[in-house]
Amino acid sequence: MIAAAGLDWLIGDPLWSPHPVVGMGLGIERLRQQMEHWAGDRPRELRLSGYLITSVLVLTSVAAGWLIERLWLQSSGHWRWASGLLLVVALASALAARSLHDGVMAVVKALPAKDDEEPSLARERLSWIVGRDTKQLSREEILRAAAETASENAVDGVFAPVFWMLVGVVLWSAGVLHSPGPLALAWGFKASSTLDSMLGYKRGRLRWLGTAGARLDDALTWVPCRLVMLTLPLISRSWRLWLALVLAAERDGALDPSPNAGRSEAIYAHCAGVQLGGRNRYGNTWITKPLLKAGGNEAVNAVDEKERCEVLIPPLNNGGGKNTQTILGGDGPNLIAQCVDVDDPSLTTAICINEDDCSDHGKFGFYPGQSSTATSG
Repeated sequence: MIAAAGLDWLIGDPLWSPHPVVGMGLGIERLRQQMEHWAGDRPRELRLSGYLITSVLVLTSVAAGWLIERLWLQSSGHWRWASGLLLVVALASALAARSLHDGVMAVVKALPAKDDEEPSLARERLSWIVGRDTKQLSREEILRAAAETASENAVDGVFAPVFWMLVGVVLWSAGVLHSPGPLALAWGFKASSTLDSMLGYKRGRLRWLGTAGARLDDALTWVPCRLVMLTLPLISRSWRLWLALVLAAERDGALDPSPNAGRSEAIYAHCAGVQLGGRNRYGNTWITKPLLKAGGNEAVNAVDEKERCEVLIPPLNNGGGKNTQTILGGDGPNLIAQCVDVDDPSLTTAICINEDDCSDHGKFGFYPGQSSTATSG
């Protein structure tokens, strides 16, 4: 798995190399044509066709991965090295870290240096990695689209496949060597993800034909998405913000019709401090998605200010005692925090960021950005 991750990051998905997802896509198209010819416009038959397409593609993908795993496990000598190399390449094909990085950065680098210039090249490159209409997008909308596709596809293209690889490793480690392993499960997930991306739309016949693939993809992505929600704040922000960030992402992401896409974008938005969501155009249809991190996050801002208290208070501690913090009023950049020295509660420090707020709480008599001590109470 480590070698596969390194290979994916090193070369990505070169155009000259055959890719399993391309084969999955061709299989979906062929099966769709045959099933639609039989089902016509009948919802019940279309739904049944969707389940058949999903079963055939996922089981075939899992079986193909399982056969490569058998080849490696049962071979020896030079054949084991050769089959091991094939296994690494196959595992790397289930990951999309480098291609996602390159695709998003190609859009960002194509943005003109001046804000008043038309971002024509950036729009064109963005159209390669998103499904929305990009022809009239502004600079800000291009950046938003790039951030949204990066956050959502990081789960679908990197973390979810890695999760299912790990599940396969756990099964093997438990001695269940005849079960599907890391490659079989990763390819099974990629099959469901490809089904969702090609058929998972609520329009025309796909409203019924794509139901099975979309539901399976939602189910297989559910745990990896929540793991990203729980871990991303730990490596991107202060640990003290963890609970506030996770709760805020759950609150915003739950408004999205998808059980996973909204949450993966929401945790990214709150960790990066940007607002995502809004109106997107797909062909002739406008779709409005919930705003993520709209108007900031008061809970996170409060913890930020508590940390500022701990930075400013130590000179008052007379030996480095600990402090408690209480929010007195305001929110965001206008928040007023009170810090109390635990060792000596008579020492209280209040921090005012905005002059108006300081005057509103004039009993402290502090100036913007300054701190002072006052008698407790």
